[in-house]
Amino acid sequence: MSSLLAAAVLGMLAVLRNDIAPAGEDEPPRRAERDGMVRNQLEARGIKDAAILAAMRKVPRHRFVPGSLQARAYDDGPLPIGEGQTISQPYIVGRMTELIGPRKEMRVLEIGTGSGYQAAVLAECVAEVDSIEVVPALGRRAERVLRELGYRNVRTKVGDGYRGWPERAPYDAIVLTAAPPREVPRPLLEQLKIGGRLIAPVGRGEQTLVRITRTEDGYRREDLDAVMFVPMTGEAQRER
Repeated sequence: MSSLLAAAVLGMLAVLRNDIAPAGEDEPPRRAERDGMVRNQLEARGIKDAAILAAMRKVPRHRFVPGSLQARAYDDGPLPIGEGQTISQPYIVGRMTELIGPRKEMRVLEIGTGSGYQAAVLAECVAEVDSIEVVPALGRRAERVLRELGYRNVRTKVGDGYRGWPERAPYDAIVLTAAPPREVPRPLLEQLKIGGRLIAPVGRGEQTLVRITRTEDGYRREDLDAVMFVPMTGEAQRER
């Protein structure tokens, strides 16, 4: 067997083993799918931030879903990514990103790396993204895909995100992609800068997307949309 053929076989086995779309698949049909996603799912629902729209036209969402589902990567809905977790609906990714008011100089903490897609979209819009994933297999896979796509401004780690990343704090914004059952963990609020914003789904069963802004005097909460996210696990589930 030639070395080129052997490399091709090994590459295919790696794809099958990890069930992730292979690198380099971004032909014109994929770009057209992203353009349609942005036009029909984001702009049509009122997402206006030019940086977010550009990011979501650029980031290859199909690289973040299992290979068996890549044909549905740009559908208007969430998709399973294994380990009982999902990649969020594209509109929700755009909406949550818009709610932090992204700027190029910002540092953002994400709780719940999941597939890595939200981190990639954030990385296109801000200076630095730190992301924590509680499920080791997902965390490692997301780190690999982000690295392959060249996102050097994303730092990931595996662990319970309840207490955030205090040695890297404070943050301009924090995004939770899993729902604490009652309240946003206090350690996360404390890692916001004054003026910083935290976006999170909150609740069991019925969930509400909330935005919390840290002020000089405390925290201001806004209840926004009805949403459905996977629950935040670990220490968050021990709160009563």
